[in-house]
Formats: sequence, C-alpha cells, structure tokens
Amino acid sequence: MTRLSSAVRGLLTVLAALLAMTAASTTARGHTEPKATADFVALRTVDPTIIQEMRYFTPHNFVGERIDGYQQPLCILTRPAAKALHAAQLKLLRKGYTLKVYDCYRPQRAVNHFVRWAQDLDDQAMKGEFYPNVDKSRLFEDGYIAEKSGHSRGSTMDLTIVKLPAKPTRPYVPGEPLVPCYAPKEERFPDNSIDMGTGFDCFDTLSHTLDPRVQGAQRANRLLLKSTLESLGFVNLAEEWWHYTYKPELYPDTYFDFPVSSKSLTGRH
Repeated sequence: MTRLSSAVRGLLTVLAALLAMTAASTTARGHTEPKATADFVALRTVDPTIIQEMRYFTPHNFVGERIDGYQQPLCILTRPAAKALHAAQLKLLRKGYTLKVYDCYRPQRAVNHFVRWAQDLDDQAMKGEFYPNVDKSRLFEDGYIAEKSGHSRGSTMDLTIVKLPAKPTRPYVPGEPLVPCYAPKEERFPDNSIDMGTGFDCFDTLSHTLDPRVQGAQRANRLLLKSTLESLGFVNLAEEWWHYTYKPELYPDTYFDFPVSSKSLTGRH
C-alpha cells in the first residue's frame, strides 16, 4: 500500500505540474498582442519625408490624454495607401510643400477609448479647444464619435500640408489655456500647417471641407490638399477637411486591433 500510495502521489504531482504549465501557457497566449498582416507598413519605410505628428500618442487631443493602443508615435498604413501617399508627397514637394499626418491606422481599442470618453459627460477638459460649440451629449448623434472607424481598416489617414522649410511645432503643455479650434490661426494652438480655417479634430461645421464660410487662402489650401489626394485615388470625408481614405481599400470590412507599434509589424505571418 505504501508503494502504491507513493506512486499515486507521484502521478498526482506530475499531473498537477502539467496542469500548471497548461494554465500558464494559456495565460501567456491570452496576453499576446495581435500582429498586423503583411499588407501593413510603417509609412516612414515608404516615404521618410512626410512629417508625422501623431496626436493620439500625446495628450493634445479632444480626450486630453494618450489614447489606448498608441504605443509609439508611428504612422501605419496598408501598403497601397502608403504608396499613394508617397506619390502625393512627390507632387507637393515640387510645389514647396510637404504632407503631415496626424493619424493613420487606429486600433479598435482606441475607438473604444473615444466611446468611453464620450459617454462620460462630466469629462470636458478639452472642450474649450476641440468642441466649444457642441454639447458633449450630442457627439454620437452629430457623428463626431462612432463605435467603428474607417481608420481601423488601415487605409484612412488624417493629414494636412506644411510649407517648406517646415518650422517645428511646440509641444502642448497639459493644463495650458485652450483656444477654440476655429479661432484665427495666430490665436489657436500653433501648428506649422498652412491655414486650413480650423485646427485638426475641430468638432464644428466649419471643418466641413467645402463649408461656404471658409474662403480665400483657407479654402484654396483645403482644395490643394483635396485635389492632390483625389487625383491619386483618395476620397475625402466631407465633414472633415483632414480625413482621407485610399480606395479601393484592402480591408473594407475588417477592423483591426493590433497596437500602433513597430512590434506589430515584426514577426508577421
């Protein structure tokens, strides 16, 4: 009986160890981040001359903090979109301008972050700059926030034009006084972009690309961006002068959630 008991105890010990290893392996797999498919690239590998000012990696956005999923200030796009953006850059460089991207691929977890923020009506820390004329309770109804974003499909980007030579844009200091995003360019937060009439991510009808109140140089600047990109297959979102999608999309029905990080582009299958 003693030998049998010892053997049983030994078998139970081995089984317990195997179960622990299996549980640990399952936990490790559960924390493995998803990877991008081979169709995604870092924009800088296709065109290193395009300026990248990735706003959601910083607290200078309508939420007021770094957004979930932005592990690096990196523009990631599907390869066809990146190549088309490179072609647009070549056109603008010949005219003395450069493109600047504010956002590119956006993981679903970032969109979820936006949704949680929009549902918290008490958090209005950045209202003075980004949505001074919009009641936060209407952000979903008015279309400023949604549960899905074309950015998560990998072929959509937010961008502007900068006159060369590009002057640096000073960093945002959390807590600094906020100025409405539609204020005159010399009054709102400094941006080395040419004057588009509003700042990026301005929740206001003045951000509509062809809003008739935007005239003169501001309208001409929007049309320069629009004509350059549309000639290469990009489609503008009429409500946002900065928002363009390259068509046809590689993934028109897929919403990815891999982090914005160079690691998401390594070790892919």
